Parts: sequence; C-alpha cells; structure tokens
Amino acid sequence: MTFEIPRETNTGKIVEVTLGATAREGGTRSHTVTIGGSAALPFHFFEGNHSHRPVVAMEVFDKAHPKFPDALRDYFGEVLDKPGDMAKKCVSEYGAELISVRLEGTHPEKGNKSAEEAAEIVKQVLGSVSVPIIVTGHSHFEKINQVMKKVCEIAEGENCLINYVETDNYKTIAAACIAYNHTLVAQSPIDVNLAKQLNILLTDMDFPAERIVMDPLTGSLGYGLEYTYSIMERIRIDGLAGDKMLAFPMLVNPGYESALVKEARAEESDYPEWGSTEIRGAYWEIATAMSLLVSGAELLIMYHPKAVEAIKAKIKEMYGSRNGD
Repeated sequence: MTFEIPRETNTGKIVEVTLGATAREGGTRSHTVTIGGSAALPFHFFEGNHSHRPVVAMEVFDKAHPKFPDALRDYFGEVLDKPGDMAKKCVSEYGAELISVRLEGTHPEKGNKSAEEAAEIVKQVLGSVSVPIIVTGHSHFEKINQVMKKVCEIAEGENCLINYVETDNYKTIAAACIAYNHTLVAQSPIDVNLAKQLNILLTDMDFPAERIVMDPLTGSLGYGLEYTYSIMERIRIDGLAGDKMLAFPMLVNPGYESALVKEARAEESDYPEWGSTEIRGAYWEIATAMSLLVSGAELLIMYHPKAVEAIKAKIKEMYGSRNGD
C-alpha cells in the first residue's frame, strides 16, 4: 500500500526582493542577496518552488545596548564599540550574510547622536565589509526621519535595506528610499490587517513592490512567540493565496528579542538550575529563529555566533533535501 502526500497548489507567489548593489548596479557590494520568490509554505518543497533560501544577518551598533549579554560580549570583546571592525568579524569569522547597523544611539534619550554621525558609521561599515547592509533605526519619528534621510543620501546606490517605517511614519523615509535607490522594511504591530494597510499606503505612493520587506514585529521564545507565529503564518498563507499586499518576504529579529529576555541572559550564579548562560542564550535564540523560519521568515537578524552557525546549518540541511519526499 502506498501513501501519497496531499499537495496544495497556490495561486500566489512571494515577491522577490534583492538587497545590495554591485559596481555594475551603481554600488560597491561584492554581490547581492535575493529573498522571497516562494510559491509554497516554508520548506514545503513537495508543493512548490522556493527560489531563494532564507538568509542570516548579524547586527552591529552605534552604541551597544546596556543589557547586551555578557556571554555575547566575550565573543566580540573590544570591537563591540567599533561597528566597522565588528562587522568585519561577523562576516569573516561568524559567517554573517548581511550586516545590520543598529542606530539606537541616535535616539534623543539614548545618546542623541547626530544624523551626520550616524551616516559616518554606516559609511564606515560599508567600507569594512562587502555584503549588503541593513540600517536599523528606532521609533522616535522626528529624529529617525533626519537620520534615515542622511543615511540614504550618503549610501546612494548601495540599495541598503532601510529598517523600518510604520503606518504613522512612512512618507519621509519612503521618499528618501525612492530618491536614493534603497529598499524598505514595513513594520506593523503583530496584526495582519495593519501589515496589509501599510503595504497599500507604500504602493499608493508608488513605492516599488519589489523593494518592500515586511516585519510583522516578533517576540522571542516565551514572550509572545506563539502569537507572532500565527500572524506570520496567516500573512504567508494569504500572500500565497493571491493577496498581493501580503505577498512580501519577511524580516525578523530573533537576536535582539532573545538577547533582552531574562531567561536568556540571567547569570548562572543567580539561577544555577538554568544551566550555562552562554549555551542558554544560544539555545533561546535558536529556538526562536527556527520557529520563525517555519512560519515564513526569509531574513533573520541574529546576535549569538553559535546560534548563527546552527541556523545556517539547518537551512543548508533543509534546502539540501529539497528534492526529497
């Protein structure tokens, strides 16, 4: 007796988004990275084509978060405060496929670095590595608008992924991305309808669909992950069913989210029954990242080198078996 796996055929396809630009395309990157293109649910190779595998980015900082785990500080040492050098280490030693530059230090209450200082840091990272760059901001609208306008200008032609805009603050940054040829992250607060609404607003101002990446705003393991998972799953199912305003690749932040939770960073001396802080932190990020991968994430921004290694190996393993049953 044989059993045939039931197969579903989808009418939609996830938009392909290319990040970075080579010299031929007006940038300085050694190569580009393309995400999206799937015609089936994650890892459902038996139901449809997955044109591009998920990719893993690592993050560097204009100012390291005061709660950045000690176990992670040991991996980066003195380069933690040197974004260019840290980016180089992330790529050459830990295998980062993209670099995210988090500009948290430009927030008025967290350092108030100027737009010019932020642009100089991004310029420094662009000069240190040749992989595509993500530029990650914050939610202080007035300041981040100034910062991203300047960043977009100095990085003209590089096709950076500008991370992020939201429904109440998208026009200025989206206009800068159009003017200087960058791609954009549309972030929404764990809600399918709000995610769709923002994508409609962006395309209504003639922002190219092939330059939009969605961030459904994720939590980590134990901190709303199950709700995030269900929202991402609904977004992906609707996109594959033909809803063009939900058919965009998704970015998630398992590194940032996991690094800040108590269970992942609490000292072993305080909770000896929880085990090694270093291993616990890596496991927390791995569990979070794997859950988000199977719910539709195509671009993961991660922190822990061991977690990066594990997730990249698992992606390679899964895509290596794509021709199997």
